[in-house]
Amino acid sequence: MDTPGTAAPVEPSSPQHSAVQALLRLWPFVRPVRGRLFTSVFIALLAACTGLVIPLVLKWMVDGPVAAGHPDGVWLGGALLLVLGVAEAALSGLRRWLVARPLAGVEASMRDALYQRVQRLPMSFHDHWPSGQLLSRGTTDLNVIRMFLTFPLAYLVVNGMTILIGFVILLGQRWTLGLVLLAPVLPLVVLCSVFEARYLVASRRAQDQAGDLTTVVEESVLGIRIVKGFGRHHSQTRAFASLARQLRTSELRKTRLMAAIWAAVTVLPELAIGAALVLGTVQVADGGLSTGTLVAFLSTVLALRWPMESIGFLLAMSNEAAAATERYFEVLDERTEQEGAGAHAPAAAARVAAEGARLGSAGAGRGPREGPGPGELVFEGVEFRYPDAPLDVPGTLRGVDLRVRPGETMALVGATGSGKTTLTALVPRLYELTGGRILLDGRDIASLPRQELRALVGVAFEEATLFSATVAENVLMGGEALTETELLRALRIAQADEFVSALPHGLRTQVGEQGLSLSGGQRQRLALARSVVARPRFLILDDPLSALDIGTESMVEEALRRVLVETTALIVAHRPSTVLLADRVALLSGGQIAAIGTHHELLRTSAEYAALMSAAPGPVSMPAVGSAAGPETRTGRRGEKRDGAG
Repeated sequence: MDTPGTAAPVEPSSPQHSAVQALLRLWPFVRPVRGRLFTSVFIALLAACTGLVIPLVLKWMVDGPVAAGHPDGVWLGGALLLVLGVAEAALSGLRRWLVARPLAGVEASMRDALYQRVQRLPMSFHDHWPSGQLLSRGTTDLNVIRMFLTFPLAYLVVNGMTILIGFVILLGQRWTLGLVLLAPVLPLVVLCSVFEARYLVASRRAQDQAGDLTTVVEESVLGIRIVKGFGRHHSQTRAFASLARQLRTSELRKTRLMAAIWAAVTVLPELAIGAALVLGTVQVADGGLSTGTLVAFLSTVLALRWPMESIGFLLAMSNEAAAATERYFEVLDERTEQEGAGAHAPAAAARVAAEGARLGSAGAGRGPREGPGPGELVFEGVEFRYPDAPLDVPGTLRGVDLRVRPGETMALVGATGSGKTTLTALVPRLYELTGGRILLDGRDIASLPRQELRALVGVAFEEATLFSATVAENVLMGGEALTETELLRALRIAQADEFVSALPHGLRTQVGEQGLSLSGGQRQRLALARSVVARPRFLILDDPLSALDIGTESMVEEALRRVLVETTALIVAHRPSTVLLADRVALLSGGQIAAIGTHHELLRTSAEYAALMSAAPGPVSMPAVGSAAGPETRTGRRGEKRDGAG
């Protein structure tokens, strides 16, 4: 059983592509800096070739000035070796300078692309992806990819070319000794191919487990009040330790694989070098080989030791980068909201084209900032099933038909699990319908651009989420180009102006991560202010008063009554005090609308509604309130005005 604040870890998945296929997907991000990258590879190759010239200079010195006893030639050779060494070092430094800034830019652009993609992914994606997995992809994985582009990518090419050129030089100096050194090549190729396949799987598993561990740490920090409040720090520690042990096991497996391939690429060439040294010494003793040639041969071999020994860890880093790339593109390959419109969207678009001709362009172009105006919210045969729901289980919503008239406030009531929150989340298209349609002013929401739709609809969720920003910045997220006057108006409506003014820096006070520096009621009032600040034409409120005390609730309700006159609203309600804000009430039962009427009508005619209200906190029967300002009275006045208006 999962402990509080601990998400079930994601099962590590196997790589879907080969390492080369995965790494080739980086090309669109690397293309803008390809000039510098290719130049750096060429410079690194030039530096490596400079190092291979040194053995040839040694051969000339040993067979020439040293053998002939000419000191001037020795000094000339020493000076030439010094120049070659300085040139090799300078070229290596130049290569690093060339790639440092561009590849940091590649990492930044990839991180930006990932963040933008995450923002555009549908809620169904976020419902299933642990935040720690996303966090590790945007930090650790991108760092691994940058390191690969900086070093292994270039040196896989450079070292491969260096080994090829070096063996050509060796075969040219003494082909028999060169063939001895070529003997380990075939076994090394086989070992490296086996190592690559196994290390890619091990690396992917370790990176997935690191993401799971990040998720546990993040949730433990965010849920620290629950952990401490219920004394669950021991169980959280055990959960963390279990995942840490799994990660350690995976990292040790990587280490064992790395040790095995490192031993192979070190031992086999060393054996070949030893055999070549013995054979070369015998040939020098027999007079078949000059001393200078043997010195140059062995110097060339020593120059090739690093390129050969580096194969193991370069392959390891490349496979880690391939696994990181695979994980990165798993997120980028997810369909965004724009790409993932519901299957009924094309038909809906055709319907809306006809409706647009009927309604005219004036109504179609109106935005939420034009002030009070007609607005109608209609649900026609709305069906919804969560993507991961079993096929043999009925959908969450099944044929919902509901009409919220222009300027009307409709309360949505139902038992837990009846689909209230799901229904309200469909209006701003946080989820896509699986059947039916939703109309705003006669326009199918499936045909509306999301930016326009979400400007028309203001939302406040039961869970008041705030960001690590100022009070003003949190509230103004509800709209664009809003003034301080509108901000203050929204705070007054939400009865948040007094406590905001009492904060240390007023509107500029930082509320901290998740807004935990504020009380639950204060967070909820700021979330409510955010939903009304842009004067949306349609207002969706999911139990917006649940965290308020009775006194504050009554003040917010009074302010909301004035706001609701100017908008069409759908409010999820769990208690009579919230229901009394509405003109009518819709009872949602078993994913369908079971009854519609005023609060008092449903109390008389619906046993299920009466049971829900009797179990809710607060009084059920309020004759005095009902006669003075109850829903029937307000419905009558507003209803007559609507009827009179046609």
